[in-house]
Amino acid sequence: MRKHWIDNLRWATVLLVLFYHVVYFYNNKGVFGGIGGFGEYPQCKQYQDVVMYILYPFFMPLLFILAGISSRYALEKQSAKEWFKSRTRKLLVPGTIGLFVFHWMVGYFNTVVAARQGVLDGVPAIAKYFMMAFSGTGPLWFIQVLWLLCLVLLLVRAIDRKDRFYNWCGKANYVVIVLLGVLFWVGEQTLVKNPRPASLDGLLNLYKPFFYMVPFLLGYFVFAHDEVQNKLEKAWIPLMVSAVVAGTVLIVTTFGQDNTSPHYLGSPLNCLYGWLMCLAMMGWFKAKFNCTGTFAGYMTRSSYGIYIVHYLVIASLGYMMKMYTSLAPWQMYVILFVAVMTISPLLYEIIRRIPFVRWCVLGEKKRKE
Repeated sequence: MRKHWIDNLRWATVLLVLFYHVVYFYNNKGVFGGIGGFGEYPQCKQYQDVVMYILYPFFMPLLFILAGISSRYALEKQSAKEWFKSRTRKLLVPGTIGLFVFHWMVGYFNTVVAARQGVLDGVPAIAKYFMMAFSGTGPLWFIQVLWLLCLVLLLVRAIDRKDRFYNWCGKANYVVIVLLGVLFWVGEQTLVKNPRPASLDGLLNLYKPFFYMVPFLLGYFVFAHDEVQNKLEKAWIPLMVSAVVAGTVLIVTTFGQDNTSPHYLGSPLNCLYGWLMCLAMMGWFKAKFNCTGTFAGYMTRSSYGIYIVHYLVIASLGYMMKMYTSLAPWQMYVILFVAVMTISPLLYEIIRRIPFVRWCVLGEKKRKE
């Protein structure tokens, strides 16, 4: 029987990612990316940036946990070879070939500032195209890392051929489940605390493959068990209350800091909040949203594609409003939020109907009905 709560939690988290990017695009807290805020902090507080502090500690780890759970279920129905082939088409193709077919447009807006400053003067057009394609990766880092972790999972499964470790993990009680947050903290310690200029340190901190391997494997080995899911369902209220308390303390004591810096992410309080929210969200959705309907069914089928294409809406419209209009900040946020929630599905619906482009950008062989 399909577990609708997992589908619902996945697409709901994708919608949170879209909302996050609307706020993040105009942040003034020093977070890498976006176009900058409407004044310098602390003179301009931009309290709306609190959305980043609420969402960033947990929503991407949660997506990796769900990916790990889904990988377990998929590998129970198909061979490892078939599964990895489908993962390669679904993840690696959009994360590589898709850059040159679609995401170079995102890269254009990422490099437009450099172009306006004359940095790209004299650079051949073909070189500019490749620069735009690679700089258009944006949110695709998620599927690139996920593909690498799928490869890691195949190696781990080869070691645990008889599922002894998997079965042992299914016995985890409440104390063990909460204490697994220590692994969450350990994963954050793999970030380079003081990245060196002109090195790969910044790229490592951006992709965080060693950190995201933790929630992905925990999803596969621990949270794929019905017994563990049932425990989270029964305890979702105290877990959510604990997460809200930890998150409130975190935000009150750290607002204004770069909440994506290695030091911030590696702090015990950030890790505690992030882990408790992952557990609480799973328990909440297991308890209250294990159902489906027309809209939920559509989002289950489409949220991945919406995620793939949404950042073009953010980058293009967000940039043009900031640079070429005199709209008030609140108007920009509202317009950008409405646009990303409506235009992104339309973009997805258009692309999925175009042969070959559909394969390049979405990793789909055939059009889904």
